Amino acid sequence: MLTHWQDAAAVNKPEFGGVEVHRDPAAAREISTYAEDGTYRFTKGQVNLKRGWLMALGSLEELRQALDHFYPACLGLFLAEEDGTLEVEFLRDKLQRQTGMYRFARNISDAGAQQLVRTVCGPAHQCAKRILWQIDAATPLEDSEASRFNGIPGEVPQNEAIPLLCREACNHFVAECRRVAKTEFEQKPA
Repeated sequence: MLTHWQDAAAVNKPEFGGVEVHRDPAAAREISTYAEDGTYRFTKGQVNLKRGWLMALGSLEELRQALDHFYPACLGLFLAEEDGTLEVEFLRDKLQRQTGMYRFARNISDAGAQQLVRTVCGPAHQCAKRILWQIDAATPLEDSEASRFNGIPGEVPQNEAIPLLCREACNHFVAECRRVAKTEFEQKPA
């Protein structure tokens, strides 16, 4: 069984505490598309996954499929981290690959990138993932709520959870890098 962490106690009640029961792992795709308030969840790592559902699945394969719909690649990333094979991409490497309108993102300063982590990443800013990447090989992320977050929601014990891992800056972060880099450029003295 799989449910929202805040519904875990309810599903032990008769009739699963009234939550909606799903037996098809593909239902996870629809459950995870919109938040409780009906807004589109632009990234699967947002903390606003709606409640009130239970996935009653028949096999480990169906459980893996459901997890991949909720949080793409979360199980694979977790297993790769556990066995030491997870490859993490530095922000600078990702930004150097950007083309077109996002090419300017590579001009963001280290200070601008560090500030973006504090204002875009972490649960305070709707992201439930644990950041594994750095600015570059010599520049770790500065201490912040986002850089300290373990990728496990609420008070779920670490040994009972699969943390959500961020192995590289997401597309939203890259877009924000572009915006900040442009602002930094415009504010430079002529």
